[in-house]
Parts: sequence; C-alpha cells; structure tokens
Amino acid sequence: MKVAPDLGQRLVKWKAVQIPFNSAGLSARQVAMVSKLVEATQYLEDAYWRQSDPEGLALYLRLANSTDPQDKQVRHYLLINGSRYDLLDGNKPFVGDEPYRPGRGYYPASLTRDQIEAYVKEHPDQKDEIYSPFTVVRQDGDKLQSSPYHVAFKSFMQPAAAALREAADLSDDHDFANFLRLRADALLSDDYYQSDLAWVDLKNPKVDVIMAPYEVYLDDLLGVKASYGPSVLIRNEEESRKLAIYEKYVADIQDALPLAPEDRPSKKGQTTPMEVIDAVFRGGDMRHGYQSVADNLPNDPRIHAEKGTKKLFFKNFMDARVNYVILPIAKVLMTPKQASKASGEGYLAGTIMHEICHGLGPAYSRMNGKQVDLREALGPAFSGLEEAKADVVGMFALGWLVEHGALPKDRLQEYYTSYLAGNFRTLRFGIGEAHGQAEMMEFNYHLEHGGFKHDATGRYYVDFAKLSESIASLAKILLEFEAKGDRAGTEAWFKKYDVMPQDLVDSLKKTSEVPVDVDPTFSFPDKIE
Repeated sequence: MKVAPDLGQRLVKWKAVQIPFNSAGLSARQVAMVSKLVEATQYLEDAYWRQSDPEGLALYLRLANSTDPQDKQVRHYLLINGSRYDLLDGNKPFVGDEPYRPGRGYYPASLTRDQIEAYVKEHPDQKDEIYSPFTVVRQDGDKLQSSPYHVAFKSFMQPAAAALREAADLSDDHDFANFLRLRADALLSDDYYQSDLAWVDLKNPKVDVIMAPYEVYLDDLLGVKASYGPSVLIRNEEESRKLAIYEKYVADIQDALPLAPEDRPSKKGQTTPMEVIDAVFRGGDMRHGYQSVADNLPNDPRIHAEKGTKKLFFKNFMDARVNYVILPIAKVLMTPKQASKASGEGYLAGTIMHEICHGLGPAYSRMNGKQVDLREALGPAFSGLEEAKADVVGMFALGWLVEHGALPKDRLQEYYTSYLAGNFRTLRFGIGEAHGQAEMMEFNYHLEHGGFKHDATGRYYVDFAKLSESIASLAKILLEFEAKGDRAGTEAWFKKYDVMPQDLVDSLKKTSEVPVDVDPTFSFPDKIE
C-alpha cells in the first residue's frame, strides 16, 4: 500500500479537540431523544462515504483491526478527510495512487462533464433525473441511468427514518416532533420540501438537527449532487439572544446590495430564524475535512422565496477554531498592531453575516429570459462563487450596518482585521475545496486593489479605506455572476485569481506550528459500516 511518507506530519496539522455532550438542562426524555438523533446521523454517515469515496470506505473498514502504526495513521487520516484524498494537498491521494475523481461516487469514473452535457442534449427527457441533487448516475453501455438516493441508499435511509420517528415519540415539543416525522418521510422519498418548511418554522427548539443532503461541495463534475451532512444540535440560549440586531436588518441589506432590483427579490416580511447552538455530534460533510462553524439552510430556492433560510452558528466549534487556529495565525502573519485587533467577536460577526448573505442576492439566474437554478447555471463553479459571495457580501453588509448606526463604528476595524485573519486560516487549509477557492480569490483581489497589504517584514495588514472600496466592487462582480448565470465568466475569474502568490506561500510556512483545523472527538462513537 503506497502511503504518503509525511503522513505523520500531516496528521499533526489537525488539532485534536474533545467535543463533549453536556446534558445539563435536558430532561431524561430529551437525552434519550438525542441518542436516537445520533443513531440517525450515524446511518447518514454511512451513506455519505458511498457518495464521497466508496473505495476509501472499503480501505477504512479493512484496516479496522490492524495494529500496525502506519495502518492506524492511514485510517485516522481517512476519517479526517472522508476519503483517500487530502484536502490540504489539492485533493491528491495520500494513500494509493488513484487520481482524484471529480465525480466522486456520484458518477461513473470515466465520465466527463462534456460527455454528460452532450448526452443530455441527445436525451433531454433524462435531464431532470441526471441533474437532480438526489440521484446517483450509473452507466449501462451507451445509456446513463439515475438511481434516487432513497433507492441507492435504502439500507441506510430506512433505519435512519425509523430512528427519527422514535426520536419524535420522545419529544415534548409538538412542532419538533412533527418536523422529525416529516424528515423521516423525506429520507424515504428525497422530497424535502414540506419538512424544510416545517424546519424553518420551528420556534427556538432546545434540540435541533441538520438531517438531509444539502451541500454540493463534493460534486466537482456537475456541481449539483448534494451530500448528506447530518448534525445533532443543542441550543445556546444566552448567545442566541444576541442575534436580534442582525436579524432586524436582513431585508434592508438585501435592498442595499449593488445589484439590479429584479435580481434581489425583497426579503420584507420573511422571518430569518437564527440560532447559536453547540454541535454535539456530526456526520457526513459536517464531520470530515473542513469543520463548519456556521450554516445557512435549506438550499432550496423555493424555501428562500417563501420563508427565507435558517442560520445556525456552532459555538463550540467556533470557539475551538478561534482559540487554536485564527488568533495564533494572526500573531504570526499580521502586523502586531492589527493582529491585536482581530478577535473572536469580530470573527463571529463576519461568520453571522456570511451565513445571512448566503440567503441574499439572486434566488435564480436569468438566462435567455428564463429563471434557472443557480447550481445548474453555474455548474461546478457554483460552490466557490457562492462561498465568495457570502464572504464579500457579508463584509459589505457589516459596513452597511456600521454606516447606518446599527453597529458601533469603532468595531469596523475589528471586523476587517478578523476577516483577514480568517482568510489566512482558510488558505492554510488549501484551495482544493470551495471555501479555499473563494478566499484565495478574495485575498488576491483585495491585494490587487490595495485593501490587503504587507510590509517590508512580510507581515500583512489592512488598509481600511481601500478595503471598503474593494469589498464593494467585488460584491457587485460576484452578485452579477450569479444573477446572469455566467459560468464561463466565473471560471475565468477564479482561474485568474486562484493562484497563491509566492509571498503568501512563504508567509504561510511560518505558521507550521499552528494547527490547520480541528479534529473533533465526540462523546458518541463513530459507527461507520
């Protein structure tokens, strides 16, 4: 078995962090309910591996009982990445020599995007099933066939749905129990619409879940296939109350975006549920690689239009990231004066606005007089573009809130320096994933326009006035890419700006002692089959 010779060094880049389940404040029935929600999460984790890297799963299981130190390292790194491909090394294999498959487990290994698009032109009746977020595509001779997730992953969806129904029976929250039953039905039909409506309508549930295939980060072929990313969540009441100031201005920020009115549908009258929670167990794309500190869901544009979205902020993961990664990086890479301005509160504000702004801007692309789903219009370019849009429009929105007196003026420098520090964290993670692609582009654009600078010692800092201008101009560009569904323009834009400058390469080497991200260990066991 061919293994990267520096695998041990790669592993230490991930800070081992205990993520305990604190049952204080929960009743015995709620604790039992959490256990059932964890069980459902474990089944969705099994399905995720088959989406991400079935061969990697087979290796992970084969090494389960090995006592060989190298085998243990390989198995641990498989768990961190959720595959044989190293996100820190541009998705190159760290075990074996099979090159990265952009279609992962969703498509036949040899199939290219051009071949699929040509096939769909010849077989337009199959377009919806092939481009569905919830199908696996297989090849039978010259014919492409699609299998719905609930069929392809039936052996995992059925017990997951049963666990959700048992959890619902344990819930004293009628609305949450109703949502769990609807979500159980959805896992067995791939129709998440009604359960998503019920989820967004929940009023401050003490226990919550993410329990669906939402994000399309894994699909680098068409950029449309959603991966399972479940998580079990406990509400943090004190921190959640602080979100009211942001929620109040969502519709006003949408109206203020540098975009034609027809491309920014009004958010007035829509609720914007926001929660600060602790994630006590994760699976799928929430568990592997990049450890999300926030989310904005659902992704269905119909829900966006009717209800808005739900913003979730994972306090325990955010605290770990800030303390172990972001602030230590700032001390190494930024000028001392500005490093001292970066803060956990500043990073939280940027993260809050990032998630809010996932739900702002265009709901669809306008192409040839028709509304087209953003993911379909932009293909694999969508994920990186959408993450960049949320980043940049989020910072634009913070500036707007300061300008209109909703946030203190003396906090803007804190937000901007925390934004730069957060950029460094993501870029150390590599640019083989959507968030890294986005922030590499942002960094280069701001550097080109003078918003980011570095001094003679190689330390970076923010030119606050120029960064405000750079953020505004970049926000307009990214929003218009989405509004027009400009896939070619987006791909060319990222190609231009997604090369890491040598100065930054050299600077990032100085952070070798700082972890790249956290490697969580939960109170509940991983049960991967």
